[in-house]
Amino acid sequence: MTRDYDQIGQELDRAITPGMSRSDRMRVFVDTLWPRLSPTGVSWLGFYSREPGADEMILEARRDKPACSPIGLHGACGQSCTTKTTLVVTDVANLGEGYVACDPRDLSELVIPLIDDSGECWGVYDADSFDKNSFDERDARETLAMLVRAGLTTANDDPSKVI
Repeated sequence: MTRDYDQIGQELDRAITPGMSRSDRMRVFVDTLWPRLSPTGVSWLGFYSREPGADEMILEARRDKPACSPIGLHGACGQSCTTKTTLVVTDVANLGEGYVACDPRDLSELVIPLIDDSGECWGVYDADSFDKNSFDERDARETLAMLVRAGLTTANDDPSKVI
């Protein structure tokens, strides 16, 4: 299903205002994307944050159901955070035993590391789907661009890793 990132980006630009806290930006981000992405196969989206040196991540703003929290660094979110690599997971079965299944119906996901101005990863954006192959490199590229526009990460030119 086609995702209209131009329209989503325009809505996001109107909703994010100067001086918003990181927490408010995350909330606006998920609230703006959810009504546009949920009809396209996205079953959940949200943010996890990590304190410097911590061995776990904590759930932040999310839509539209609860999720695991805290989570360790062994799953896709932790891998993305520690390696600063965007992961396009076409089939969660490819992740093996390290996969953190908050909802066993999820079959694919997109995880983007969130990098601060000092180059440290402070968290990740995570989107899940009940469908295999729901996300691709275009989704990764367009979502990263919106995260940058929302002031939630710096530009990251590293290529996505498709799993």
